[in-house]
Amino acid sequence: MTKRTSAKYKIDRRMGENIWGRPKSPVNRREYGPGQHGQRRKGKMSDFGLQLRAKQKLKGYYGDLTEKQFKRIYTEAARVKGDTGENLIGLLERRLDAVVYRAKFVPTVFAARQFVNHGHVLVNGKRVNIPSYRVKEGDVIEVREKSRQMTVLLEAVQLPERDVPDYIEADHSKMTATFVRTPGLSDVPYPVMMEPNLVIEYYAQN
Repeated sequence: MTKRTSAKYKIDRRMGENIWGRPKSPVNRREYGPGQHGQRRKGKMSDFGLQLRAKQKLKGYYGDLTEKQFKRIYTEAARVKGDTGENLIGLLERRLDAVVYRAKFVPTVFAARQFVNHGHVLVNGKRVNIPSYRVKEGDVIEVREKSRQMTVLLEAVQLPERDVPDYIEADHSKMTATFVRTPGLSDVPYPVMMEPNLVIEYYAQN
């Protein structure tokens, strides 16, 4: 098992939830946490515990971002006008690796980060290899001509377990996607419940 796969599974097991909705997640078989004490009865979680878990879940979902990266996105979400939780989700969904994943060019968020890193993606005709690059409404994201026959790409397009959300228009015959609008929490097809309000509380208090 690759390090990346084990990281994904570890996050799922730690949360006790299949946070990407994947058929192979170990949580589908065992809902307890990893390690020898994983099966112990869980006590009631404190408010801090719930907030921390909500943060770890959201952070883990986007490819296990570093704390520094995630906090920076939160700070920006808090600075902009409007609901901080909705702003946070909008900023996370505007990351280039998230858009590549949502457009079903790759099977996982982790693969999306690698795919962008390796220079397979163009934004408005220019090559961008920074996964955290922030797309704007109307931006066109496409897979480079040379990369369009990659197995990972062809397999991802066929994946039955998720659909492209309506804030992205994807054309798999041309391998292009347009970022139509910034989504709110209710627009994003998370397989599990995300609680950005708890994430906001966590940072507000710590």
